[in-house]
Amino acid sequence: MSDLVWSSSGGDQRKRRPEEPARQAPSGGRVKVRREVAGRKGKPVTTISNVPLDDAGLRALAGRLKKRCGVGGSAKDGMIELQGDHRTLVVELLRAEGYDVVLAGG
Repeated sequence: MSDLVWSSSGGDQRKRRPEEPARQAPSGGRVKVRREVAGRKGKPVTTISNVPLDDAGLRALAGRLKKRCGVGGSAKDGMIELQGDHRTLVVELLRAEGYDVVLAGG
């Protein structure tokens, strides 16, 4: 960690939060939200893919979604998985954060 507190290009560095860049939705493709049951013994799982974030940002977003939905899940290989069918809530939350979201699949 750097001891830098002021930068002529960035201003006061003490007021920056490390997660700020991850919270801003970068422009990119559409984020796809879908419900899957295949290979999961019939149990529904909500998957979120094509999120334009790095691994740390993806894990942070997954943590916020899991907490808001009150379920377990994981973030790996560029995809977030939430236990259960939470498509409508996830779409609302992602759109509120500025992502271009589309429901994928049937």
